[in-house]
Amino acid sequence: MQTDYLIVGSGLSALVFGALMANSGKTVHILEAHEHPGGFGHTFTMADKYTFNAQFHYVWDCGEGHTVNRVLKKLGLDRDVTFERYDPNGYDHMRMPGYALDIPSEPEELIRRLSALFPEAGERIRQFVNEVEKTGEGLRKLAPPVKPIELLKNFGDVFCAVQHLNSTLQDVFDKFQLPQAAQTLLALQWPDFLLPPNQLSFYAWIALFRGYQEGAFYPTQHFEDVINSLVNVIESNGGKVLLNHEVTNFRVTNRTVTGVEAMDLTTHQTREFTGDTVICNLDPKRAAKMIGEELFSKKVRRKLNYEYSASNYMVYCVVKDIDLRDYGFGKWNTFHSEHLDLNEAFAQMYDRNDFSRPSFAITTPTLLTEARRDCPEDCQIVEFLTVANYSYFKQLWESDRKAYRQKKQEILDSILDVVEKDYVPNFRKHMVFHITGSPTTNERFCWCPNGNSYGSSLTPRNMGVDRLNHETSLNNFYFCNASSGYPGFAPTFWTGALLYQRLSGDAILG
Repeated sequence: MQTDYLIVGSGLSALVFGALMANSGKTVHILEAHEHPGGFGHTFTMADKYTFNAQFHYVWDCGEGHTVNRVLKKLGLDRDVTFERYDPNGYDHMRMPGYALDIPSEPEELIRRLSALFPEAGERIRQFVNEVEKTGEGLRKLAPPVKPIELLKNFGDVFCAVQHLNSTLQDVFDKFQLPQAAQTLLALQWPDFLLPPNQLSFYAWIALFRGYQEGAFYPTQHFEDVINSLVNVIESNGGKVLLNHEVTNFRVTNRTVTGVEAMDLTTHQTREFTGDTVICNLDPKRAAKMIGEELFSKKVRRKLNYEYSASNYMVYCVVKDIDLRDYGFGKWNTFHSEHLDLNEAFAQMYDRNDFSRPSFAITTPTLLTEARRDCPEDCQIVEFLTVANYSYFKQLWESDRKAYRQKKQEILDSILDVVEKDYVPNFRKHMVFHITGSPTTNERFCWCPNGNSYGSSLTPRNMGVDRLNHETSLNNFYFCNASSGYPGFAPTFWTGALLYQRLSGDAILG
């Protein structure tokens, strides 16, 4: 059956695009190889009673008039899909030996708190935060759809942003000579990028840091409700979301993509699907290899030459007979480092596979909303996340499964040792369930090459003017994923909505 839009993959940007098109009256079919829709946003259940989200922890850009809110309003979902705001007085709790900082929503309060910790650097801290604000405003004006008159009106901010095109976060720390401990406290949310300050694009850090300052959120009914609501819009408007369908080939005639071949993984039968327009939510590099890289223009081939982001290690954990609120957890995330220098912490874990002094994130989803989920009432969920080297874990997985399992246990023990030392004594005694995930887990269950967590790596090179977008140079074929837009919940909403806007002419992003 011919459809208006055939979408390959059901990651969040694809679901947003598909829901918007279906809502506008177009026919939409989505093919997804996994048993769950949503990509890294999917939800899974273990032991028949514990539910976890694959990767999402908190989100931004959900307030009134912001991207997520605009999309949900367009779909008539804004009253059903709601969000709980993290504590604006401290939505990220940064912790390391000798220092503690709760990141507030107000920039002035951030300056005050940092200056109290580092009084000798108060003026430099103010200058740094002001640079962040100016660059952030400039980036807003440079974001598509660009309005030239706004660039002229805000020339100072735009000029400040352009100056940092090739800057890492470390470059800007060095410019203002911030104390090492202050740098670490400001960059401790590095697991949100899986890059240390000396590799992370200043643009990427600003987008997320300022986004969360404007409001850090968690879905009232958990992330599965967001995914299910988007799927329901597609299906209630006559569309289809076909799970367990792996695309094995693209159909291309005269540089025009007409459809795909896909295997039903439950029956192992292959059939052809066609569409007037094909939207690719697969990794663009992977799709280009399937199609034939030589068919793409030199410009697109150059943009496809990106590096993948690092991968991660996750612990999904359930505790019983304990209230984590009694131990300093609540409507915020906690980021911890045993190292004063995050560049060294990252190198130790990622390059040397040494987790003896870990840096990691802690999130407690059951404390963020009163809504029930598949978790017994006397239990709470806590999750830990850090970086992990795909090549190392892949080699272990293929050569020595026992060593692979031992390494995962070693990392878990290292994290739990810190948790018991600094947060919850006897934490292990309260654990009733846990499961760990490595880079190869990401690769198997989220179909991401090299186990990458964020598509292309968020370095200055990949965040510059040569960053891939939806344009493929082939007819009736568009990219729509983290590497051809931006990774994360709000940025993928923006990526899907922007492509919808460009193909439909319906301006919803302003």
